[in-house]
Amino acid sequence: MSIAIQPYAKEHEPAVREFNQRLRQSSGDRDLVFSETAVPRWFPPAPDAPVWNEFFVATDGSSVRGAYGLKQETFFVRGKGLHRVACYHHALSEGIVDRAYASVGGLLVRDALARQPLLYALGMGGADRPLAKMLRALGFTLTTVPFLFRVIHPNKFLREMQALRSARGRALLMNVAAATGLGWLAIKTLQGVAGLRGRAGNSRAEQVSEFSTWADDLWIGARESVSMAAVRDANTLRHLYEAGNEHLTRLKVSRNGAAIGWDVVGERRKDAKFGSMRVGSVVDCWAMPENAVPVVKTAIRALEERGMDLIVSNQSHQAWRSAFTNSGFLEGPSNFVLATSKKLTELLQPIDETRPSFHVTRADGDGLPRNF
Repeated sequence: MSIAIQPYAKEHEPAVREFNQRLRQSSGDRDLVFSETAVPRWFPPAPDAPVWNEFFVATDGSSVRGAYGLKQETFFVRGKGLHRVACYHHALSEGIVDRAYASVGGLLVRDALARQPLLYALGMGGADRPLAKMLRALGFTLTTVPFLFRVIHPNKFLREMQALRSARGRALLMNVAAATGLGWLAIKTLQGVAGLRGRAGNSRAEQVSEFSTWADDLWIGARESVSMAAVRDANTLRHLYEAGNEHLTRLKVSRNGAAIGWDVVGERRKDAKFGSMRVGSVVDCWAMPENAVPVVKTAIRALEERGMDLIVSNQSHQAWRSAFTNSGFLEGPSNFVLATSKKLTELLQPIDETRPSFHVTRADGDGLPRNF
């Protein structure tokens, strides 16, 4: 085995299709595939693009044995300015199904680090998953990004939340709670008590087709409230949430005629763990911390009006977590993990002090195309 890692070119596409076929056949997982086009469909490289993707393949002669993507973007780090970083994503190795290629996964990460030492990965299914474990062994620092949820229709939640119904006894209790109304009362009471702590004030919301200069003012005004965030100026936001994307809704929140924040919300794709529920997500958000509650409540109203049964979000910043819980969200177990390379972790030092004000949401990393 002689592995060479190189940029993904059109001539590699047939070998990538064969690689995907081997992974699917051996694993039985239809989603275990890499892009079969060398040019990324999501954020392809383009002149002056603030965010773009690059793909790389690990070749063994004429065969492809692994592949990964790098999402190139810019981070703001408080007190240290702007830095080009990259998200390591969709890494696949034939070692998943053939131990003869077990070393390929490590080779992919090391290649990515050589191309961009300020590297991170996000999601990964939890800190106990193979990729997260490998990154930790390579010196990455892992941080769990909290998961928050708000139940809109408790009875449907109790009957359809398959992730909680795997145990027969628990499923029976949830059915009883739904049938008697006790579950509805308990959920509404918990969320109601939490929601009493937050007030929206006299804010108003409007749906916008795209972000403009008002978003730049918000970005500049609030960025010192975070220790680290991917840049969210108007140009970047127009690129991330382009006007033609009808799956996501952009909301501008104002008070007394001035913008105080924004949300991006959408409906998640169907997922077996949610049963037949319609699940809405607060994908992204931005504001000064003191204006976070009205921004969150705007997102809740928008998703309720669209008929969602459950609203979810992932938020790392302590002020935003408080805004969500003060708006009636509950916190559940999270499998959404941020892994930062040694060099990126050094930039974020002292990390025990900066970690509570990282601004990481579900929109960061590779989350958008997979979940919407």
